[in-house]
Amino acid sequence: MAVYDCLLDELKTSYAKSGNEYAKAYTSWRRYSTRPFISGTHGGRYVQNYANETAKAYALYENAGEMPAGSVLAKPSFSVSSKTGKASLGPLFLMEKMEDGWYPKSDDWRYSMIMPNGQIVGATKGKGAENVEFCIQCHKIGTPKNIDSMMFVPKNLRVR
Repeated sequence: MAVYDCLLDELKTSYAKSGNEYAKAYTSWRRYSTRPFISGTHGGRYVQNYANETAKAYALYENAGEMPAGSVLAKPSFSVSSKTGKASLGPLFLMEKMEDGWYPKSDDWRYSMIMPNGQIVGATKGKGAENVEFCIQCHKIGTPKNIDSMMFVPKNLRVR
């Protein structure tokens, strides 16, 4: 956790360069992971899970049901070199629940990926959409239908 705490200001500043409103706001949201954990689905990086107030049902994890439009989940990431022990910033991964019917292929989620330099690599149905297509595939294929394409914090690291 100490590494994440040391990186937090730099993560916030870096992602905010994108101009994305959620990249600027996510650290004020509730965090649902007690500490960073390695996410194999996010490039083997350490991540934390945040959700905005609209997505408060995320606290129910597998029992959360379908999220309402306006729900946003954020996963800031970082990695640590096994050779040098040096930590480096990774992308910010965002999921924003859009209105019903917005894009059925993604279960109406807009996926965005923001690099530490503020570059938006892609957003569903927007510029660079092909760069986040894998998000849709992983979230739809890797999750049961009753959990609205969401992936959750490992059970032993969940905030209750």
